[in-house]
Amino acid sequence: MHGEGTPKFTNDAGAVEIRIGVKEFECIGANPPFDHPHIFLDMGRGVESICPYCSTLYKFDATLKASEAVPASAFYHAKAHA
Repeated sequence: MHGEGTPKFTNDAGAVEIRIGVKEFECIGANPPFDHPHIFLDMGRGVESICPYCSTLYKFDATLKASEAVPASAFYHAKAHA
């Protein structure tokens, strides 16, 4: 799943944990230009993962879609270049 279609998540809100609907994803920390290196994380058989850059705790939630997160603001929508 790693690559262009990999969902990205951010934690601008400073949430204690973020629930997401995928186990393979990228954490970018904060929204650009304050992001950290975009790191690919894979929960494998587990249900949570901690980003080694920003220490955000991500928890898998099977009721969410790949493009959903709780809080909703954590799903990163890339801005289109003009």
